Amino acid sequence: MNRRSAWSCGSVPLLLCFWLLGCGRQVNFLDPAGPRFEGRYAPPAPAATPDQIRVVTFNVKYALHVARAIEVLQESDSLRGADIIALQEMNDGATDSVARALRMNYAYLPATISPITDTFFGPAVLSRWPIDSAWKVLLPHGSVFRGQRRTATGAILRIGQARVRVYSVHLETQAAIAPDEREDQAEAILRDAAGAGEPVILAGDLNSYGIGEYFERRGFRWLTKSFGETILFWGWDHVLVRGFPPERIRSTGVERNVRGASDHRPVWTVLELGGRRASGPAAADGRRTR
Repeated sequence: MNRRSAWSCGSVPLLLCFWLLGCGRQVNFLDPAGPRFEGRYAPPAPAATPDQIRVVTFNVKYALHVARAIEVLQESDSLRGADIIALQEMNDGATDSVARALRMNYAYLPATISPITDTFFGPAVLSRWPIDSAWKVLLPHGSVFRGQRRTATGAILRIGQARVRVYSVHLETQAAIAPDEREDQAEAILRDAAGAGEPVILAGDLNSYGIGEYFERRGFRWLTKSFGETILFWGWDHVLVRGFPPERIRSTGVERNVRGASDHRPVWTVLELGGRRASGPAAADGRRTR
């Protein structure tokens, strides 16, 4: 019997079944090394450090409408040409499709098999620049409904002569774990970033607004603190940075038109690196590995 039929709950809607009744069989990947998917589709990067970089985070809702998400990322004035994209609720095929379409490199280390879609589920980091290393950060505490474990994907990017550390983050929902357990999840990321010599970008779906204050108290600058709703009536999608002083924060915002790609709205920011502006990369060599 395949996973989909093994997890079937008859006529009960899947969302109600798995989130409220917790009847689904949860598969968590607690090995920090994998599963692991990587691809290199970006053209060779210039040696010069660019003057600034554009960072985007987007929860694509179980990667159900990836083609629409690609359109949003390609055609929106605020998102187009992003240097770094943090994606959440992705599977391996969808991540590869986005990276290939946008000619970007990526690292994807899924957290679980989603009982909603029966595919890999987790956050990914995409970069127009080389990814020197990438890893999975295991977040503590399984959800009360089915014991689902969350992860963050961390990566070191080589942007010209600069190195930048990026985390694509997706914390557990407020209904699924206690407030102090959510702080424990934030603390796991903070521990991983402790002592990092390079600037740090933390981007993703925090599944709450208030947890941003926890990161803020620990030395992160909360760029999206006052930018309003990113899903329905709530502001859950955020970008926080460390090592970028205020004068290097160029602009930040929320893209409102998602063309039906997700229930979340992408968030973006432009950060100054202080390098000489470089022209974009110029030829591609696509490669995908597991």
